[in-house]
Amino acid sequence: MAKQHLNIRVHGKVQGVFFRDAAKQIAQELGIAGFIRNEPDGTVYIEAEGKEEQMKQFIAWVNEGTDRAHVERVEPKEGEIKGFSEFVVAFYE
Repeated sequence: MAKQHLNIRVHGKVQGVFFRDAAKQIAQELGIAGFIRNEPDGTVYIEAEGKEEQMKQFIAWVNEGTDRAHVERVEPKEGEIKGFSEFVVAFYE
């Protein structure tokens, strides 16, 4: 099964609700590599790489989020494979 890379923008109440830590845990369980970070505009940005089936499961989770999150919109876009080796919480520079 082919590996895919997605650039994902998550809109809604997704900061300060443990969204990043929970996403990291789910990604690690699914064998997905990449990063997640809060953006200054209140969204969360994710770059993720993994097998197609695991990526579908990850996107399904992202659409739900944590109990305290309120996901309004998820915008996934295909990107080029970057060869991430782990999934980390990153910080906006």
